[in-house]
Amino acid sequence: MSETKLYICGTPIGNLEDISLRALKVLEKVDYIAAEDTRRTKNLLNHYEIDAELISYHEHNEEEKSAEIIKMLKAGQEIALVSDAGMPGISDPGYKLTSLADKEDIKVVPIPGPTAMTAALVASGLPTDKFVFEGFLPRKEKQRQERLKELSSETRTLVFYESPYRLKDSLESILNILGDRKIAVWREITKKFEEKVSGQVSEVLNHFEEEDPKGEITIVLRGIDSAQLHCKEAAWKELTILEHIKLMMDKGITKKEAVKLVAEERGLPKREVYEEAIVIDAQVEK
Repeated sequence: MSETKLYICGTPIGNLEDISLRALKVLEKVDYIAAEDTRRTKNLLNHYEIDAELISYHEHNEEEKSAEIIKMLKAGQEIALVSDAGMPGISDPGYKLTSLADKEDIKVVPIPGPTAMTAALVASGLPTDKFVFEGFLPRKEKQRQERLKELSSETRTLVFYESPYRLKDSLESILNILGDRKIAVWREITKKFEEKVSGQVSEVLNHFEEEDPKGEITIVLRGIDSAQLHCKEAAWKELTILEHIKLMMDKGITKKEAVKLVAEERGLPKREVYEEAIVIDAQVEK
């Protein structure tokens, strides 16, 4: 393994004091810092009086810059990767670089730091023993609805990031597809205007209908209750495979997606469910 190191460095998600002593030491000693937004990183470095050489590394140049950074690492230079805020690679660029480094046998060193998802989760008042992080929901309504339908049987707490411009649309989709369950929406977490709005989905939606959301948003949503899930499973167990597919399609999803969901719920091969669905097209043609 190469002696040089690539540091994956966690940085504050808002409050500049939320950075570890180890992260500051790493940022001071490396040859270069690869930053998602060099201006934001420069503000952090100036705050701690760190003079460092910056490399621009973001989603639009990730492919090209990853290869360049690997060459620099192989030449013996040490580099720290930082994102705008939080841990690189968590809904931010980073995976392509760490994957290449792993292939090239370059040591990747994580320097833990804050993330909005864990900060929001632990203070949400919702179960934290098991959770699933979904990142951003799809922007387009149809894809967003399909993804939420896929998550309708998820019993673990769900965590999402969302844009303030799409928050109300996402809350409406959650309410319509997943139901009126417990939710906590964090806005500007760790920053000056930090706000938590919690309650039932309908209550939180009403709040943001009256007051437009601003800033960075993290959603923490309760998973489906195991008793509700049992009732849901009991309902489809009374149906044939074909009836189950039609029930899914009646909810507005495509036959292809219905086949996939029915196969998952019943624990059957997709091919077996698809063969049952062929008759639907024949019925439409008649």
